Amino acid sequence: MPNGYFGKVLWIDLSEGTFKEEELPGEIYQQYLGGYGLGTKLLYESIPAKTDALSPDAIIGYFPGLLTGSIAPLTGRFMIAGKSPLTGTWGDSNCGGYFGREIKRCGYDGILIKGAAESPKYIAIINGDMQILDADGLWGLDTTEIEEKLNEKYGDVKIAAIGPAGERLSLMSCIIHDKNRAAGRSGFGAVLGSKKLKALAIKGEQKLSIADNESLVQITKEYNTSAANAESGAMYLYNKFGLSCLNFSSVISGDAPIKNWAGTPEDFPMESLNRIVGKEVNKYRVRNYGCFSCPVQCGAVMKVPEANIKETHIPEYETCIAFGPLLLNDDLFSLFIINDLLNRAGLDTISVGGTVAFAIECFENEIIKKEDTDGIELTWGNTDAIIEIVKKIINREGFGEILADGPKKAAEIIGKGSEKFAMHSKGQVLPMHDPKFFNTLGRTYAYDPTPGRHTASSLDHFISSGLMNRNKYVKEFNLPRGFKRPGDARYEGMKMCVGLHQCINSLGMCYFTYWFQPYPLLEIIKAVVGWDLSIDDILEIGLRIQNLRQAFTVREGVILANNELPGRIVGVPPFETGPNRGKTVDYKSDFKGFCEKMGWNPENGYPLEKTLKSLDLGFVAKDLY
Repeated sequence: MPNGYFGKVLWIDLSEGTFKEEELPGEIYQQYLGGYGLGTKLLYESIPAKTDALSPDAIIGYFPGLLTGSIAPLTGRFMIAGKSPLTGTWGDSNCGGYFGREIKRCGYDGILIKGAAESPKYIAIINGDMQILDADGLWGLDTTEIEEKLNEKYGDVKIAAIGPAGERLSLMSCIIHDKNRAAGRSGFGAVLGSKKLKALAIKGEQKLSIADNESLVQITKEYNTSAANAESGAMYLYNKFGLSCLNFSSVISGDAPIKNWAGTPEDFPMESLNRIVGKEVNKYRVRNYGCFSCPVQCGAVMKVPEANIKETHIPEYETCIAFGPLLLNDDLFSLFIINDLLNRAGLDTISVGGTVAFAIECFENEIIKKEDTDGIELTWGNTDAIIEIVKKIINREGFGEILADGPKKAAEIIGKGSEKFAMHSKGQVLPMHDPKFFNTLGRTYAYDPTPGRHTASSLDHFISSGLMNRNKYVKEFNLPRGFKRPGDARYEGMKMCVGLHQCINSLGMCYFTYWFQPYPLLEIIKAVVGWDLSIDDILEIGLRIQNLRQAFTVREGVILANNELPGRIVGVPPFETGPNRGKTVDYKSDFKGFCEKMGWNPENGYPLEKTLKSLDLGFVAKDLY
């Protein structure tokens, strides 16, 4: 057996009711690292071009990282991947917790699902026993209820499930596991809903072979000891406060969008901000928890008597901003309530927050009125109205039916110029990080194969970690001199960060490793898998994955080069006040320079034939040319 992976994936056909193992050659792992890099290769070859993402022909895959299942620090992540029904592009969604490790414990490097059941089903893979079972009595349960039901039946199993929103095919729906861990973006809850698949319940006993366990234990011990001794910095803050520690600094710096991206910190003054900062959120912490193999443990279980919540997950930064400053809402308890509602329903909090902001601005401008909103007074900071409209979105009830697929679809229905208040990229609501603050996020939001995503790699986001100095995050990774200034070196830096980032995802590593201490990346890969890779090898693999993601989106007929972001996102016209005053993001020039470095046609984003062939992607060149 190889080290670090099992060399096989499991295919499940819901139409046929079958399970099939596929053995994979070792070369494919060396080319794509396993994880969602492997998934990119398998899905590109298996999903026919122009497949309807909600049809039985669509395929969705769960891919634990190459390092997931080992004790290597911060490697407990997995990716869900397939075609996004929300954007019509390549889709992927990163998630932590313990589900990824359990896939490995079942003896697989991925689980891929195709077809569609005629009636609600769930899949149980318990110590090698595989079944597709009736879920009629489970359909309609929220994600907490389904997890409790299946754990009651099977004992301690790991579950990934959709809630009522996925069943109702909301394009903002997501997949939840560990009760509150969300694979939130790309609308994959709707994909499972279209397949009538309620959940996966898995448990395994397979052991992962490690190339050099002694070295891995030593490296891990040194890293984790350093993490435990941290008395400041991101590791300390994330452990003590979770990601809500960012609420304060992001608002005052101009990173966090306010009032549907049209406001400034003046619209959400200090007295409001202080009500939702990390220390206020933290007052309701019961205990920490985190992903498998993580020494930071940034998650937390909360108890909020004032909101009648006995147990819930801590609201993350994105949730706090999406339902706080973005809506001018400073009611802390509403953040707990909404976070719990959306986790149980299986809805992406970023997307729903942005959709409510769109609706409020439409209401403010009298495009919609109370007779349209079921009598709800959709005004800024109206906490009761916000909670009420969230419930309607969950249930696709009344005006919630119009909003349930996000602001792009809602604007198409409402019309009357409402589209100018829809802050999205190809249908994906934009995250709670401003390109006017993190400049290169403009290119990422507009032109990445999964548009509208802050976790898809941005040079400035990477730099912000404070570990971008030479010999820091990964000592062998050196950005070119002058990368902070516009021009050739900056575009090369963008390319390098994309390559590194795709590998980080494929390895199953946490995005926040960038923000923490130096990471012994190459040493850990060698200890787990036995491969002696250089940083150039890593970047080449990452660029192979990025080119394949890009080719998938191009093959779907989506020309991202024509995509444009809403003006207020990129400072057109520039803000006159606030920390981002006078700033305009030249994301279109960034894209052209980036394309030239990537070996893509800057006019349409097509990877050039010679680029594809140089990365052993000749099979893609045949599709595009």
